Amino acid sequence: MLQLITHRNPRFDEADGALEAIKGGCRWIQLRMKDATAEEIIEMAHKIAPLCLSYGAKLILDDHVELVRETGAHGVHLGKMDMPVTEARSILGNDYIIGATANTLEDMINATAAGADYIGLGPFRFTETKKKLSPVLGIEGYERIMKQYNAIPGAVPVVAIGGITLDDIEPLMQTGVSGIAVSGTILNAVSPEEITKRIINTLKKI
Repeated sequence: MLQLITHRNPRFDEADGALEAIKGGCRWIQLRMKDATAEEIIEMAHKIAPLCLSYGAKLILDDHVELVRETGAHGVHLGKMDMPVTEARSILGNDYIIGATANTLEDMINATAAGADYIGLGPFRFTETKKKLSPVLGIEGYERIMKQYNAIPGAVPVVAIGGITLDDIEPLMQTGVSGIAVSGTILNAVSPEEITKRIINTLKKI
């Protein structure tokens, strides 16, 4: 499983970057626009949603539960300081995907009990695309947490996140995570489409 977390850089806005990743085979786009207005998020989501539909990809909004239905998104990803998973589920029902950010085993257990469909565990290492970064886990942290979490009944898929590069994929996947989420590794590459293909090929070999 590969997730792209959008950000804007001098070459691409969120929609352009998402299209590059989608053309490379990514089928999971998380639209993250932390400092944008609701109107700006809706406008951008309405550009990305048709791209996702054309390629069979899923669109997940970061944080904004109230905009999911309006934008045609498939769900929402909630940070540790965002709306609780239980409240989001009561608003969206069971037809939408809800992901939750975690940094500790306790976070993961709580998110699972609350009904999260997947967990974004991180950060793997320092990343400039995320403000208010939680403590960095590294490979050792993932090994320790995933060994305990995967022994819990009802464990949901876990996606590693935070400064992940191509060389990190194999050791990270060996810790027991279900996939990875990246941003700069794809969007800052010379060819985002090609690096996306390389990442997916690497995931398929593991």
